[in-house]
Amino acid sequence: MRINEKGLALIKEFEGCRLTAYRCPAGVWTIGYGHTQDVKSGMAITKIDAERFLRQDIRRFEEAVTSLIKVPATSNQFSALVSFAFNVGINSLRTSTLLKKLNRGDLNGAANEFLRWNKAGGKELPGLTRRREAERKLFLTIDKKDYLDSRL
Repeated sequence: MRINEKGLALIKEFEGCRLTAYRCPAGVWTIGYGHTQDVKSGMAITKIDAERFLRQDIRRFEEAVTSLIKVPATSNQFSALVSFAFNVGINSLRTSTLLKKLNRGDLNGAANEFLRWNKAGGKELPGLTRRREAERKLFLTIDKKDYLDSRL
């Protein structure tokens, strides 16, 4: 599966785009929409580069989410999970109660788990709270296309 436009827009909104390298709160050199591979101090990119890096980075998370989920998922559920993994990391998703509940078929329980991931360094961050609420909302949104696909 591939992330949908809603999921991509969610990542872009919460990651933001910075065209010069900066250290994220964890101290990692970052550029564009959260790109960290081979980023160095003083590095600068174009908006086109930022988009390209984002698409490359997302592929890794799409592949990981695809391999981790063991139940059918809608486009919105998949996209919310890619956004979540993009932010917290693949290993955090792999070991999460969110994934365990999803793979047991407990969609509401899985959706509620997003909200628990709003802290950094033990402190609740308003930006993470907003992101997790947006991911949960996307996860729970059923599109008409999803409904039609499920009836085929």
